[in-house]
Amino acid sequence: MSRVQLALRVPDLEASIAFYTKLFGTPPAKLRDGYANFAIAEPPLKLVLLQGEATEDTRMDHLGIEVDSATAVTDATRRLAASGLPTTEEADTTCCYALQDKVWVHAPGQEPWEVYVVKADADTLTRQQDGTGCAASPETADATSGCC
Repeated sequence: MSRVQLALRVPDLEASIAFYTKLFGTPPAKLRDGYANFAIAEPPLKLVLLQGEATEDTRMDHLGIEVDSATAVTDATRRLAASGLPTTEEADTTCCYALQDKVWVHAPGQEPWEVYVVKADADTLTRQQDGTGCAASPETADATSGCC
């Protein structure tokens, strides 16, 4: 099953978890330090909440399309590259408390999109040091960027 992912950086994670639990009628599927994700069946959506700064408004962190296999990520990578979009691939990267394969593209407004598969749970939120990083633009990607 494929579904769209929306990752929001929120100033108050606990209040946001309470709100989205009520809005979607389901508790988080994964809850970790500074992180929650909701796997919503209807409408099919993965909502990711990331602890942000208490003094900042909620902002979009990145967008994604979760797919069900590494082959689907490879297919998306080929399709996106064939259409002329610059892509950045990450294999076996740890991000969002999960081991993932993914490909990144940036829309005209520089909003980052990932097509990814979750291969296993992981113990850390942040990506490995050699990854692109969630919400990093191609011009600003570096080893200190945050992750989904």
